[in-house]
Amino acid sequence: MRRAFLCGNDKFTTKNFDHRKGWIVKRIKQLASIFAIDIAAYAVMSNHYHVVLHVNRDKALTWDDQTVLKQWTLLCKPKPVVERWLSGNIISQSDNLIIQQCVTEYRQRLMDISWFMRFLNEHVARLANEEDNCTGRFWEGRFKSQALLDETALLACMAYVDLNPIRANITDSLETSDYTSIQERMGLQPEPQTNPIPASENDLNDNQQNEKLQHDNTSTPLQDRLASIPLAPLQRFAGNSHIENNKQAIQHELINYLALVDWTSRQIHPNKRGKVAAEHPSILTTLNITEDNWLAFSNQIEQDFSQAIGTESRLHSFGRSLHKKRHRGLGKAKRYYAIPAALTSA
Repeated sequence: MRRAFLCGNDKFTTKNFDHRKGWIVKRIKQLASIFAIDIAAYAVMSNHYHVVLHVNRDKALTWDDQTVLKQWTLLCKPKPVVERWLSGNIISQSDNLIIQQCVTEYRQRLMDISWFMRFLNEHVARLANEEDNCTGRFWEGRFKSQALLDETALLACMAYVDLNPIRANITDSLETSDYTSIQERMGLQPEPQTNPIPASENDLNDNQQNEKLQHDNTSTPLQDRLASIPLAPLQRFAGNSHIENNKQAIQHELINYLALVDWTSRQIHPNKRGKVAAEHPSILTTLNITEDNWLAFSNQIEQDFSQAIGTESRLHSFGRSLHKKRHRGLGKAKRYYAIPAALTSA
């Protein structure tokens, strides 16, 4: 049996693995540059991480065949027929049929969260295994995902993710919530940490040291391409452009979201330094949700819902699409999405 530590301080070995948090953030952003998937929020903790993703289907459908194939070959070694096609060599009609099949398959994969997570987790596992000088399984199991069916669910999930370090009592402020999207949106990010030399490396014999040195100095073309990929920015907030119905942006202003998350953090830690706003955030008025319901929703979203998060009607529709008669979270959805007027008159 192997005991693996993801990030942070390992009390058993006294090693610090915070640099691995940087691995995860960098890989998420690299993959977002390749996939038709946007990053709405992320938080990397000591033993797990959260990421809120937006599948940009419209973007994937606008890519031409060449773009689709080039994007995929950034992730995997291309088939010979794809290499010939991309180099402009004349190919047969049967090869053209294979190319069209590849384009259809790769386009679908490039907007698939499962493939995104596969390339993310496999990459981190390889780096960790190399650093730990071992092989074998690194992650405990497959990732868990929840579909966000409406705007309120999206913002509640983003706030839940951004407030993970504060909720876990790792820090008491957004400014010091390292390796989170909220810190990045505020223009504050931790200094990159270099990888320490693994203690086990000292135990390698001369031949093993030479083999490792040769391996470190040899990079594949695929690795070189990934190293040159620009890191994708976070999914932007629409600001005033939400009036123009920009579907690919989060339909609020960034300053209002920052105020919402800051206000929520002060309810988690009421003794937090600084002035507590007298009025609730304007986004709550826009979403038509009470303060108590917002706090419960954004703090218990993982426990209260299963495969999807949204209103009762959306949960029913989602359940029917999966041929499921029951769906966890219907009672909570009825409460959280109840209009304030109905609550105050009850």
